[in-house]
Amino acid sequence: MTTVPAAPSPAQLRRENFPDVMDFYAPGLKRWQSSEWVPQSPRRFLPVSVTGSACALSCDHCQTKVLEAMVSVRAGGDLFSLATRLHEEGSDGILLSGGSNRAGAVPLGAHLRHIPRIREELGMKVIVHCGLVTAKLARALGASGVDGVMIDVIGADETLRHVYHLDRSVADVERSLQLLCDEGLRVIPHIVLGLHYGRFLGESRALDIVSSHEVSTLVLVVLVPLAGTPMAGASAPPVDQVAKFFALARLSAPSTTINLGCARPLGAQKLELDEAAIDLGLNGIAYPADGAIDYARSRGLVPRLFEYCCSLTWSGAGDTGLTKVSA
Repeated sequence: MTTVPAAPSPAQLRRENFPDVMDFYAPGLKRWQSSEWVPQSPRRFLPVSVTGSACALSCDHCQTKVLEAMVSVRAGGDLFSLATRLHEEGSDGILLSGGSNRAGAVPLGAHLRHIPRIREELGMKVIVHCGLVTAKLARALGASGVDGVMIDVIGADETLRHVYHLDRSVADVERSLQLLCDEGLRVIPHIVLGLHYGRFLGESRALDIVSSHEVSTLVLVVLVPLAGTPMAGASAPPVDQVAKFFALARLSAPSTTINLGCARPLGAQKLELDEAAIDLGLNGIAYPADGAIDYARSRGLVPRLFEYCCSLTWSGAGDTGLTKVSA
């Protein structure tokens, strides 16, 4: 009788495709430390908004609150001058983002011409969060030499309409992803789990879209309902449902770097999610919960600590221009 070998588990797939390390990230997107890790410079990697706190969409999960915490490109100023000041204050890189226009795009065009100087003269890394793109913007991003491009991949038309207030479709999201990939950019898609008021709706479709493209890194984040937004009364998705998606992501993209990004619930849930990410084959975690670094060691993984964005995964320990600190 022929025995059919069992399908590899998510953890086995990870070990087959990656070294036995677990990467942890602490960018300067917020002040953070844990009992296991105190970052040396909270300003090493900062978020910059090209629109200040303005956003034409005012999405239900954010209502511009995320933008309020960013460094703003002031009216009359320019991105290179701002980057120069941040560099003098200790920053090694920036995440360039901002609010969206009614078409779902971040108005980046006027700022992209500064990116080559920021990278070459200041030696800084520049990651861009772009929203939906046209072919023209994708070409401009490719020509800018930007280090990487983030895009949120939403897999349900209902979520685009009711959460983002956007009259676009999932097909438009996939087209934007394809345009960015066609330019040879390092593309870092993000999937927000539970984005539709705490329930899963288009996440599996979003994963299918991502898995069919050549991307640099997939970042998974979990809805955190924010006070003062229409989602304030919503609940984050259950830990077990999120954990199942971690496993599905690894099985769907066995050789793609997959990280658990900045946003997820705090407290006991955070440690449960981090442990699930480690057990189910993810590669990295931003702002790890207390105990997560030791937990990775207990699972035979060597922790590596980086003070920059978890999207910069291709840089590794020796090609960052940024800082890796000892574990």
